[in-house]
Amino acid sequence: MSYVKGLKCRICGTPYQVDPLAICEECFGPLEVDYDYDAIKVKLTKEEIASRPGTMWRYKELLPLDGEPTVGLHSGGTPLVKADRLARAIGVRELYIKNDAVSHPTLSFKDRVVAVALSKAREFGFDAVGCASTGNLANSVAANASAAGIPAYILIPDNLERSKVLGTRIFGANVVPVRGNYDDVNRLCSEIAGRYRIAFVNVNLRPFYGEGSKTFGYEIAEQLGWQLPDAVVVPMAGGSLITKIHKAFKDLEKIGFVEPAEPRFFGAQATGCNPIAAAVKAGTRDITPVKPDTIAKSLAIGNPADGYFATGVITETGGWSEDVSDPEIVEAIHVLAETEGIFTETAGGVTLAVTRKLISQGRLNTNSRVVLAITGNGLKTQDALSLVDLQPIEPHLSAFEKLIAGEAKKLAA
Repeated sequence: MSYVKGLKCRICGTPYQVDPLAICEECFGPLEVDYDYDAIKVKLTKEEIASRPGTMWRYKELLPLDGEPTVGLHSGGTPLVKADRLARAIGVRELYIKNDAVSHPTLSFKDRVVAVALSKAREFGFDAVGCASTGNLANSVAANASAAGIPAYILIPDNLERSKVLGTRIFGANVVPVRGNYDDVNRLCSEIAGRYRIAFVNVNLRPFYGEGSKTFGYEIAEQLGWQLPDAVVVPMAGGSLITKIHKAFKDLEKIGFVEPAEPRFFGAQATGCNPIAAAVKAGTRDITPVKPDTIAKSLAIGNPADGYFATGVITETGGWSEDVSDPEIVEAIHVLAETEGIFTETAGGVTLAVTRKLISQGRLNTNSRVVLAITGNGLKTQDALSLVDLQPIEPHLSAFEKLIAGEAKKLAA
């Protein structure tokens, strides 16, 4: 049973039927899914959720499908890691990592949105799917489409990391590099979607696609014992994820699963692509597009579709947004790996580096319960790192002992 009432405009509130439609005809605002929360509250219990498999679909009543999911059945259910060593390193009392770097099947949170979008594409009767992507979404659409037997058309900027291109082509999708940045690619996808019956997950299926991100927030609350954190730090590209985690927390309040609270939301961007952070700092919700120039290519969206709404969430919850340089991003990747054994891609480096900056500015309360959103795996962005070549030793004990001379006494049996 579906609890979807329909679609509605996020700006003017005009209602629409459930169709592959993303833009309001009245004011050109974006559409979102509207639910019957009263009916969900009567039907759904915490005990019912606890009895279900540990995937994103345990929250299916709060997702926009008419029937059972058919794509991405094993996505979601990633760990919330209590990061005590990292907490001590950066000076926070209670710190958690929501680690979608181990998401199934392609090691990023995009597996959540794709599972919903492709399942909905099947319900609408589409015979092919596609996306505009800076890498992670391309990986996920290609993998999930392959597993579902659906042809996929993946359009990407022509300067993506080699590992992400490989992680898309291996699944047999039609991969099309486009000269230009993500915004150029997205415009082209919109034109294609207007002429051909292809379900572009982040174009004509965008209202449904974005709902998959809510499960990131549902899991945080459930894994904290149905409590909300004090603060969440989220990387921002198009700005959708931060708004959907916020919506997830509000959903749980509406159905009585959590006590009313107002976690503070902090947005993280790279200095080389910071249109949302710049707007927050300027005290405006108006986004000025920028030309991306950063190693954090998964966040390199210069004209973010949800930037207006992301700034709203940040400012209305008393949060803030910051940006960090490429060297700061790389350093943070190392810090997370060396303290918690989590290898994040550059977007996660942005998240941690911004968290450290927020702490140094006094904007993030170090006595709070803080959750960092780690959205992708470091194996995807190895090109951003450079390590000194290791020098081999001879296969003799004396050579090893020479190597560890400074620690020999401590390590002796």
